[in-house]
Amino acid sequence: MPKKRNLSTGRQVKKNIDLDPDQIFLDSSNLPSFDVDMFEGRIEKPIAKAAILVFGVFIMLMLIVFVGRSYFLQVISGEYFFTRSASNSLKRIPVPSPRGMIYDRNGVELAWSERSGRAYMPESGLAHLIGYVGFPSQDQISISTTTDPTDVVGKDGVEKKYNDWLRGKDGSKIIEVNAHGEIQSEYLYEPGSAGGNITLSVDSRITKKFYEYIKNLAGEYNFKGGAGVIMDLRTGEIIAMTSYPEYEPAVLSKGDDRDAISKYINDKNMPFLNRVVSGTYTPGSIVKPIFAMAALKEGVITPEKKIQSKGYIAIPNPFFPDQQSIFKDWRVQGWVDMRRALSVSSDVYFYEIGGGFEGQKGLGIDKLEEYSKMFGLGTTTGIALDKEGEGNIPSPAWKSKNFKGDQWRIGDTYHSSIGQYGFLVTPLQMVRAVGAIATDGKLITPRVFHGEGNIGVQYSSIDIPKEIFNVVKEGMRKGVTDADGTARALNVPEVEVAAKTGTAELGVSKALVNSWGVGFFPYDNPKYSFALVMEKGPRENTVGANLAIRKLIEWMAVNTPEYFK
Repeated sequence: MPKKRNLSTGRQVKKNIDLDPDQIFLDSSNLPSFDVDMFEGRIEKPIAKAAILVFGVFIMLMLIVFVGRSYFLQVISGEYFFTRSASNSLKRIPVPSPRGMIYDRNGVELAWSERSGRAYMPESGLAHLIGYVGFPSQDQISISTTTDPTDVVGKDGVEKKYNDWLRGKDGSKIIEVNAHGEIQSEYLYEPGSAGGNITLSVDSRITKKFYEYIKNLAGEYNFKGGAGVIMDLRTGEIIAMTSYPEYEPAVLSKGDDRDAISKYINDKNMPFLNRVVSGTYTPGSIVKPIFAMAALKEGVITPEKKIQSKGYIAIPNPFFPDQQSIFKDWRVQGWVDMRRALSVSSDVYFYEIGGGFEGQKGLGIDKLEEYSKMFGLGTTTGIALDKEGEGNIPSPAWKSKNFKGDQWRIGDTYHSSIGQYGFLVTPLQMVRAVGAIATDGKLITPRVFHGEGNIGVQYSSIDIPKEIFNVVKEGMRKGVTDADGTARALNVPEVEVAAKTGTAELGVSKALVNSWGVGFFPYDNPKYSFALVMEKGPRENTVGANLAIRKLIEWMAVNTPEYFK
């Protein structure tokens, strides 16, 4: 309601006036000249001065705080933060993931990880197969883009061969440390993944006992070392593999017992050598079954034909024609056929079928080499382990290379026929070759992992008639059952064994010998082949490798009878 001024007093007085609505509100529809987009017709009210004052004060305070903090950081504390930035550094710290476990075929732990490091079953006889861990060598670092000098990696055996699988993936964290190495802050943590587990084919119970018997035999009869292996002929899995002497994996992995490590390094008996896989040895008579089959297959002799052993054969000396070269048997054998020759291990018999003598035709060195290779000698077996030895089969080419062009002579063939001269084999090769005899020609690839999917046994076939295999197997069985058979120590009631022994003479003086025992069991339905060598024992020893094999079989019959079922 508008007010009216009183002219006499100068004061305003109220006056009642009636107003219509259209005098108060503008009707935009009746004002078409208003441009709404240009804000015509809008009533505006200015911002209050108090609001502007409050906002200005807030901005000023923020500016003061910013300037003050900057002054504090750059002027007052500048030297402190400069020193810290110069001294501190960011570091990536690996967080090791647990290394995978290694088990035997029955789930027994052979190697595992503890907070203090890698741990192993003590005195297992499996050191060379399992291996050990340590810091990487320069070669390991140079060939791997993921290996740091501080990593723990496999150094031998399965630990080395399958290091990438066992180690998994390490985690990491980023930390800030000062000049004193003190952690200032931790910025990031990246979790890793644990390594994969491995289950080996070996039975740790049998392997440990095998090692014990080899060690005791070596100590009692002055052998420098020994190696034994057993293979399942149905799968190719290695049931036992042991090498004496061995090292203690835990000692090498920890690395703090310098005296023990130095002793290992300087030991002339080479405890780091895996004798089963890498050791090469003169085989002696254990190759005779192979050459017996070669002679039958090539028609050199029949199983029934007898050859007389008077204890030696003599031929003209190539250097002194008026003299004779004598090739001795280890004893007078009399008249022997093939089965008997295998049983008593007649050298004269194999001289004659190998090199020929008088009216008896011989195979010749080329056929000896051919059949040796046919049974896997002179080459690797295909086992999934490193450093496998190839051995050697003597030949004219080999002699010419190693003896300055010296020609091959008949005496070299005679010596090769009984596994001497330049012959070298590994125990792993021999367990495979004997397995081929037991299975009528399946040359099996040995395996060290248990239950490798459904791939089945892997083998190549040897083209020799089954009747020939039967003759040789019968001769090997007679070696066990005959009263004077060389393998009669293995005539045990627990299981029927077929075997062949070997006594390989070493060096020019022949004062030392390698004692061998190879064979398979059960005789009628072969499931396992075995090979054992006792290294560098005195020639006068009357006890050899078969004693350790016999003790193991007797122990297995009581403690692991499932292998005889």
